[in-house]
Amino acid sequence: MNCELRNEAETLAFGARLFECIDNGCVIYLYGDLGAGKTTLVRGYLRAAGYEGIVKSPTFALVEEYRIDSRTVYHFDLYRLADPEELEWIGLHDYMAEDTVCFFEWPQKGYGVLPTSDVNLQLVVFNEARLLELTGYSLRGKKIEEKIKKLLE
Repeated sequence: MNCELRNEAETLAFGARLFECIDNGCVIYLYGDLGAGKTTLVRGYLRAAGYEGIVKSPTFALVEEYRIDSRTVYHFDLYRLADPEELEWIGLHDYMAEDTVCFFEWPQKGYGVLPTSDVNLQLVVFNEARLLELTGYSLRGKKIEEKIKKLLE
């Protein structure tokens, strides 16, 4: 599924739509260059979930945790990861649970250690807009892709 996000407001709105479609236990990979809107999209998701605090890129912390009602959201940024094995040292598998949603920016840096994604989101800067491609990989991911398509019709 592809769509164009013309500005920050549309990127936030897409993140909110994603919230409507994602259940606990979901793993989302976010691909895109620096400044492509990955953290903005996660911010839209978190705002729709009811989170009102600051949402920042976890580039230096590696992971930010957000607790919202019965859901825990982990937002990882692997940009500064030197070796995928570092994820083992931080206890990555402790973050993976049925009551969590995990977003991974720069997932290619964790190849071989990360859990398989349910959904991949690719953001590409095109002029002032972002071109977004959403691909569901698991059965759960394919259902999310179908839900998003219906919401965007």
